[in-house]
Amino acid sequence: MAEVIGDVASALAEHGSAVLIAPPGAGKTTLVPLRLLDQAWIGPSQRIVMLEPRRLAARAAAHRMSYLLGETVGATVGYQTRDERRIGPNTRIEVVTEGILTRRLQHDPELPGTALLIFDEVHERNLPTDVGLAFALDARRNLRPDLRILAMSATAQAEALSSVLGEAPVIISEGRTHPIEIRWSPPGKGQRLDTAVVETVLLALRNDLGDVLVFLPGIGEITRVYQALDSVVPANVDLYPLAGALSLTDQDRALAPSPAGRRRIVLSTDIAETSLTVDGVRIVVDAGQARVPRYDTRTGMTRLTTIATSRASADQRAGRAGRTEPGVAYRLWSKLEHSTRRAHLDAEITQVDLAGLALELAAWGTDIADLAFPDPPPPRTLAQGRELLRLLGAFDEHDAITPTGKAMLGVPAHPRLARMVVDAPSAAARSLACVIAAMLDDRDILRGRADDLPADLALRLRVVAGRERHERVDRGAIDRLIRRARDIGSRDGASFDIDAIEPDHAGAVLILAYPDRLAVRRSQPGQFQLRTGTGAWVAKDDPLAMETFVVAADVDGQRKSTRIRLAAAIDAEEVASTLGDAVETRHTLTWDRDRGDIFERIERRLGNMKLDERVRRPGPGDETTAAIVERLRQTRLGALQWSPAAARLRERVQFLRRSGHGDEWPDWSDGGLVAAIDDWLAPYLSGMTSMSELAQLDLTMVLRAGLPWPLGSRLDDLAPTQIELASGRSLLLDYSADQPSASVRVQDLFGTTAHPTANGITVLLHLLSPAGRPMQITADLPGFWAGSWSEVRKEMAGRYPKHQWPVDPANAAPKRLKDR
Repeated sequence: MAEVIGDVASALAEHGSAVLIAPPGAGKTTLVPLRLLDQAWIGPSQRIVMLEPRRLAARAAAHRMSYLLGETVGATVGYQTRDERRIGPNTRIEVVTEGILTRRLQHDPELPGTALLIFDEVHERNLPTDVGLAFALDARRNLRPDLRILAMSATAQAEALSSVLGEAPVIISEGRTHPIEIRWSPPGKGQRLDTAVVETVLLALRNDLGDVLVFLPGIGEITRVYQALDSVVPANVDLYPLAGALSLTDQDRALAPSPAGRRRIVLSTDIAETSLTVDGVRIVVDAGQARVPRYDTRTGMTRLTTIATSRASADQRAGRAGRTEPGVAYRLWSKLEHSTRRAHLDAEITQVDLAGLALELAAWGTDIADLAFPDPPPPRTLAQGRELLRLLGAFDEHDAITPTGKAMLGVPAHPRLARMVVDAPSAAARSLACVIAAMLDDRDILRGRADDLPADLALRLRVVAGRERHERVDRGAIDRLIRRARDIGSRDGASFDIDAIEPDHAGAVLILAYPDRLAVRRSQPGQFQLRTGTGAWVAKDDPLAMETFVVAADVDGQRKSTRIRLAAAIDAEEVASTLGDAVETRHTLTWDRDRGDIFERIERRLGNMKLDERVRRPGPGDETTAAIVERLRQTRLGALQWSPAAARLRERVQFLRRSGHGDEWPDWSDGGLVAAIDDWLAPYLSGMTSMSELAQLDLTMVLRAGLPWPLGSRLDDLAPTQIELASGRSLLLDYSADQPSASVRVQDLFGTTAHPTANGITVLLHLLSPAGRPMQITADLPGFWAGSWSEVRKEMAGRYPKHQWPVDPANAAPKRLKDR
């Protein structure tokens, strides 16, 4: 590496940018910053800022450079990560993680006091690296033309990097790597990967010298391999896990050299792939897999996916074995398969959720087309990120950043979690939000396979707060989580109190971060539907299976029916309180079959999701009147209680309409009254709140009032309700048929010589016996007297001997009412 330092310095001095390609172990991370520190273009009060993609690498690089200088960390060399800051007043080289640089740029794009930015391990193409590089180049173009930028990589993607940096010179160092023997060791047919890893590690311990570094995709695989090896490795071999989620103490223990006479096996994720020297390692066992985030634009969800590593990644991993002396790398796949693997993995910017990028871009204020990205962000994913930010209140309707969005930028977490922290309604809720944010930003505090763990977030919060015990808890994870929560909660001077959190209110806080992940339970226990319409589920015996509403924080991302891995219960009042602007209250008047009446149904809805409903008797008003009218239409007036007088009135008008008196008479048939209900009846329903009140209506009065002038005054003349008989009795007329009719006892007609008429129309008589039974129907009473009466008289005299049965009823004196 020393042989190219001069070239790097010259390129930076003349061009302002450079690309350095050097293999793993060449010393670029630790030697380059130290050798460049005395360049003339770096003033005595200026500093170098170097970005590392991982916290562990940042700490290790700072410690290594300080060791080479014979100083403690925080003197000439310091570091800053999301959780730690070891930078003193005289620090000249600052090693920072990627997000730290972005925050500094957003705070002051001029980066005062910074002479050189070094982007280490840029081949990993992490999203924060691409964002920091794009912002730094924009700041240099517009504000800081003297700012130098150096990109360093262990794999050859020089042309793309050089182009982004403005055709920067490319310097290549061969380094001093030691030879590495590659051994291909694919698993047997049907053999589990973790079993193959254990067998290969034991084989390497027997056949090769030195410590063993094992690359596995995730903490779950590390745990299983650890458990399998723990009881079978020799007594002089120590086992250590290594992952970003572990405590600093655990990480340092894994990286420390083995004591004399002992060997160690380090089980690591890809955290040890670059920028780290694990002292004593001469053997690498590579499972050939990595766990990476992948964003699904159709579901709007990001999930971790296990993929085959690239050829470049495999070379990086193998290089760990040749840092200090010759080594060996076991690859758990075939040489033929290796040739088919991708040369490099896709840039993270093309694979992940871009809500955070959209928020950073809005705060930066430069059009994305004017920024230099090695790979441009996918437009659809970026658009979905902006849509999420609008939902979170970080953007207004014009996609301009809001005060809430600006506050979210200050929280070192995904925009969802940041919004939860900044919008928490109280100090206790804010502490709760910080704990939840830390919990979601790290691995689960409960040990075991995710599919075997309960989904209840509140359970974990009670464990963290010390209010409940769980047999599978990871104490180290809890300690780390509380430190992280305190770090999030104390950034703006606000207090953080773990004892103040209320786990049972987790849902009310979580919905601030995941308003789109509200889920309502379907009919079956454990079956839910997300607000977006996607099906979701938890196990039937899960503590959340019977909750009406839950907020899902972690899901597996399946499109048709996603499994909820972590969620919190919430009630309808909490939803309405938090998402008030989006909650719609609907009032509908419906027919309640069980109650047999109209009732008001009050629903609170969030889009297509019903939160709750209440049923009550409606108040008076136009809607209630309209609902009663509609019910009458549906039943064709069946709910009205027609009195005999009202029914006869309808019949009289209908008779006149049928009998040639013209269409001026209204149509009072059922169909006609239904069609005209708004005119003749609706005005009389105003103020009613129940169908039962219809019984109070005087329908006779209502109908008469509906007759236009002068029909009302003519009705009694044209269709009288009754006629007077010789007996003095009134005969009630029936107009239901085409001819007026009446039922009358035959004795009441004695003395009647002419057939009764109504307005000149013959009345059809239904003659009755003294007992009221039908005897005869006639439209010609004189003819009846002269004809069949004699036979009827004989029969009636025999059946009713106490009554008079005159031979000549037409001339018989009628028995008047007063004589009865």
